[in-house]
Amino acid sequence: MKLIITIFLTLFPLITFANSSLATNRHITVQGTAEILVEPDMAQVSFEVTSIKDTLLEAKRDLDTQINLLLEGVDKYGFEQDDIFVSGLKSNVYNIIGTETGTVSGDKYLALKTVKVTINDIKKIDGFIEFAQSLKINNVIAIESLSSKAKLLEAQATQAAVDDAIAKGSMLAKAFGVELGKVYSINSTANHQRYPTNNVNSLIFPGSGANSNPFEQVRYVDETIIFTSSINVVFDLDVK
Repeated sequence: MKLIITIFLTLFPLITFANSSLATNRHITVQGTAEILVEPDMAQVSFEVTSIKDTLLEAKRDLDTQINLLLEGVDKYGFEQDDIFVSGLKSNVYNIIGTETGTVSGDKYLALKTVKVTINDIKKIDGFIEFAQSLKINNVIAIESLSSKAKLLEAQATQAAVDDAIAKGSMLAKAFGVELGKVYSINSTANHQRYPTNNVNSLIFPGSGANSNPFEQVRYVDETIIFTSSINVVFDLDVK
C-alpha cells in the first residue's frame, strides 16, 4: 500500500492564561490535528439479493440458492468465513398489475437479503463482481474502500496530532516569552476515516432488481482514504 501524503496540520490553537476554569495557574490550551492519506488495498462490496415468486417459500428457496452459489464460488478469491456477512430475511407481498390491461394478476412474494463481502485484494473487485453477475446477483448497493493497516494508520494519525499539539504549544509559548510546561490535562481525542469526494474510480455494470436501473449502475470506488485525528491538550506555562 502506497502512502501518498503524510500529514496536514492546522494552526488554530486556543490560548488562555489565568482566571480560567481549566487550570488555576498560567496555561495554554492547544488543539493538535493531523491527516494521513493512503491508497486502499481492500474493499467491502454489498449486494442486495432478491427473488420474486408466487409463494414466500418459493422466493426464500430461490434466494438461498443464489446466495449458496455465491458462497460456493468464492474460494478462488481467498475469502474466509469472517469476510462474508449475510443479513436476515426480509419479505414483502404485493399485487402485480398488468401494464396493458390494468388488471391484478395476483399476489407475488419478494424475499430479500443483503450480502457483504470483504475483498482483501482490491485488484480482485472487478472479477468478483463479474462472478456475482454470472449468478444474476447484479444489484450492488455499496462499495467501500478499506485499508488493511487501518489500526496502524489511526495510531500514526493520533501520534501526529500529539506532535502537532506540542509543536503549536511550544511555538506560541516562545512567542509570548514563556516556556511550555507539563501537560495539565488531555480533554478529548477523536479519530475518523473519510474519503475525498473528488478522487474516485467509477465502475459501470448492468443493473437488476425491482428498484434498479434496467440498463446500468454506476458505483464509485475511492482511490484514497483519509485518516484524521484531533486532540485537545492543556499545558502549564513556566514563566521565568
